[in-house]
Amino acid sequence: MEEILKQFPDLSEIQIDQFEKLFDLYQDWNAKINIISRKDIDELYTKHVLHSLAIAKIIKFEPGTYVLDVGTGGGFPGIPLAIMFPETRFYLIDIILKKINVVKAVAESLNLKNVKAEQLRAENVKGDYDFIVSRAVTNMPDFVSWIKDKIKKTNKHELKNGILYLKGGDLTEELKDFPKATEYNISEFFKEEFFETKKVVHLPLKFKV
Repeated sequence: MEEILKQFPDLSEIQIDQFEKLFDLYQDWNAKINIISRKDIDELYTKHVLHSLAIAKIIKFEPGTYVLDVGTGGGFPGIPLAIMFPETRFYLIDIILKKINVVKAVAESLNLKNVKAEQLRAENVKGDYDFIVSRAVTNMPDFVSWIKDKIKKTNKHELKNGILYLKGGDLTEELKDFPKATEYNISEFFKEEFFETKKVVHLPLKFKV
C-alpha cells in the first residue's frame, strides 16, 4: 500500500479504503479458491495491484470511457483500474466461472458500481470499447484476432483507442506485425525488481465497419 500511496498521492479517502481492503478480500478468497498463486498473495500489492496500475501511468481514462478486461482472472488489471477511475465503466470477462464469481464478490464488497463481470469468451462480447486491457493472456496476434472488431470509432483520449497490454520480456518477435505498437517500460515508473522486464504495450486499432 505504501508504494501505491507514493505513486498515486491524489487518491480519495474512498479509494485508499478500497485499495486497503484488497489484501484481506483476496487472502480470504484465496483460502477457498486458489485465485492467486499462494507464494504471490503476500506480494499482492506489487505483483498484482501495482502491476495493474502501470496502465494508469500511461493513460488517465476520461469519465464515460468504456474498458473491456479480457481474461481478467481474479480481477486484474480491471479491479485496481476501476478503483483508480470510478467514472470509467469496466467490463471484466473470463472463461472460468469461479474466477468471475470472485471478481463479482470483490467488486460488491468494495461497492464498485462501475464494474460488470461475466463468464464469456472475448469473441462473444457484444458492443464497442475505447480500450481493451489484459495481462498476458495470449500472444498479441491471437489477442488481436479475438477483439479487433470491438473498438469504438471515436477517440476521446490523446492515446488512440485500442489495446493496453501488460506483458514482460522481449516482445520483438510477437510485435513484428504491429509496427504501430508502443512499448512502455514499467521500470521507468516503478523501481521494484519485479518490474525490470515488464511492459505496457499500446496498440492502436482502427474501428472495423
